[in-house]
Amino acid sequence: QVQLVESGGGLVQAGGSLRLSCAASGRMLRNYAIGWFRQNPGKDREFVATISWTGLNTFYADSVKGRFTASRDNAKNTAYLQMNSLEPDDTAVYYCAAREGATNENVGRYDYWGQGTQVTVSS
Repeated sequence: QVQLVESGGGLVQAGGSLRLSCAASGRMLRNYAIGWFRQNPGKDREFVATISWTGLNTFYADSVKGRFTASRDNAKNTAYLQMNSLEPDDTAVYYCAAREGATNENVGRYDYWGQGTQVTVSS
């Protein structure tokens, strides 16, 4: 079992930055790909970014490409999502998730989820 806890969300003005953290416990994150997703009320959870267990491969949704950066520190058992140039449309609850094996953009392919952290971007 892997337990994930997100932190770092908050209220920020448009153009600002936040860094989300995803701390794991229970098992080492080595060998787990990490995905970042977001969700607004009444909408489906959508893919934001994913990073391989080595940290060498990352993929992003078109809407965040060039603004968000996924990274990880396996020694600290923690993954990060650096979010720059935030826009009001980035407002959502952000979740990290873990899966054994390769990166994936599909919500249903992840086995472990955090509780989410709210990000609110004001205009």
